[in-house]
Amino acid sequence: MVSSDRAQKNQAEQEEMFPQMRLEECINYLLTTAQHNVNQYLARELTDYDITPSQYAVMQVLWNNEGSCTPKMIADRLGLETSTISGTLERMQKKGLIDRLINMDDRREILVVLQEKGEQLRAPMARIVRKMNDLVLEGLSASEVSTLKQQLREIAWKKL
Repeated sequence: MVSSDRAQKNQAEQEEMFPQMRLEECINYLLTTAQHNVNQYLARELTDYDITPSQYAVMQVLWNNEGSCTPKMIADRLGLETSTISGTLERMQKKGLIDRLINMDDRREILVVLQEKGEQLRAPMARIVRKMNDLVLEGLSASEVSTLKQQLREIAWKKL
């Protein structure tokens, strides 16, 4: 009985020194789970267009940059390493969504250029993302949506 009391006391001391956080209280868990849920929905909606969420993100960057930018610009905008997006760009090129060309102003640089097939996806992708946003934000007031987006931006851009 004495060792049991001592074990309970040690456990109580450990919990006091290092309180156990419930998983549902961990911001990393909440952000990851939310992102996974949204990403899975988006992946299902994009299936008919043979586009992945990562490919959509690249196209969104291109649409916002007049259809052309460097792989580094795309990676920086998406918060990724250039090497991380190279496989995505290769698959997109094989699908005819983009092309990778030598920049004639600086031959050391490659430009990622949106092709007509990629441009044609702009309107359907906008509808899908609008519908997804509506579903995700359903039940929140305009003020709550604004606050949520601002807080997520602050977390995303915070240097940790």
